[in-house]
Amino acid sequence: MRTRWIGVGLVVSGLVVWGCGGGAALGEACDEEGAEGECEDGAVCGKPDDSSALECLKTCIEQTDCPADQECNGISGSDIKACRPK
Repeated sequence: MRTRWIGVGLVVSGLVVWGCGGGAALGEACDEEGAEGECEDGAVCGKPDDSSALECLKTCIEQTDCPADQECNGISGSDIKACRPK
């Protein structure tokens, strides 16, 4: 009986971690600009350009954190920067 409860506990714990972990992946849609909790670790919700819909973008601190075809710019409503297409 004890082993059964341990097994049930492990399954429930795994589901909680799986359900609460992460968020939307890079490039996926999100709802609140500047929100980090909506996106996976290392990403923030923002617009890739002025006319685009919100999506998860890679966070950056300086230009070298971004690929060569992207630039590190601030996200509206926050003090966070993200990589955006040039």
